[in-house]
Amino acid sequence: MADIKRLVVGISGASCANLAVLLLETMRNMPGWETHLVMTGGAKRTIEHETELTFDQVRSLAHSSYPVEDVGASIASGTYVTAGMVVVPCSMKTLAGISHGYSDNLLLRAADVTLKEHRKLVLAVRETPLNLIHLNNMVRLAGLGVVIMPPVLTFYNHPKNIEDLQQHIVGKILHEFGIEAPCFKRWSGEMRSGR
Repeated sequence: MADIKRLVVGISGASCANLAVLLLETMRNMPGWETHLVMTGGAKRTIEHETELTFDQVRSLAHSSYPVEDVGASIASGTYVTAGMVVVPCSMKTLAGISHGYSDNLLLRAADVTLKEHRKLVLAVRETPLNLIHLNNMVRLAGLGVVIMPPVLTFYNHPKNIEDLQQHIVGKILHEFGIEAPCFKRWSGEMRSGR
């Protein structure tokens, strides 16, 4: 058990729930890793609107999952060792809660613990356009070492479909934790001929 690494995954109510699903599916096949999942009420609505999965089906993709109200869960304590946390997607409400230490649910508390224990925290913030409040919250957290990673489209890897775009974003997120996603295509520095 000492060799198992734990990644806390938070899902909030912003659009792009499919990225969280893909991340959890990818992590199921990563030897030596466990995912510990917490989802907000908004995440439930978004999951059921944007994906073909139910809330419970998404919960079953994680090794462990916790109710958002359970602020006494293991992931709420700094003594519960994890490799860090990703919130994907991260709504502006969740961003604001993390930025201001407003830990009134387990997702926010787990993020706060990640910060206080100096562990990696990645936020796949999802909103457009951004107002000054959003930007100030991101700047505040970036100053604390949080990785702000909006799910921005990439085309240098010549995606063939939406799944390719999603896999690239999930690959970039997992790279932050030293995890090599199997479908992640890195930039090789080579241009296609005829350009």
